[in-house]
Amino acid sequence: MKLVEIAHARSGDKGDRADIGLFAGNEADFKRIAGAVTPERVAAHFRGIADGPVEIWPLPNLLALKIVLNNALQGNAARSLRSDNLGKCLAAALLRMEIE
Repeated sequence: MKLVEIAHARSGDKGDRADIGLFAGNEADFKRIAGAVTPERVAAHFRGIADGPVEIWPLPNLLALKIVLNNALQGNAARSLRSDNLGKCLAAALLRMEIE
């Protein structure tokens, strides 16, 4: 299934980092997401977009994960030559990730 089926997300950017909040609708879905959304899987999903390490912090009281993609904006949004250079669109891209 795709994450969009059991979660919603918001994202933004600061410098060369994209910050994504991934929120589950209930505790069971949070446990599923927390087990499946790993730094390695997120890095593979964003290969070619984010070149640095992926950091993930579980926030169980919010049924959420905080995900930081480092080296994701080619320096920063103002310097990037990408047509879609802001971290705001990366939440939608993460929701397309498939999990079991």
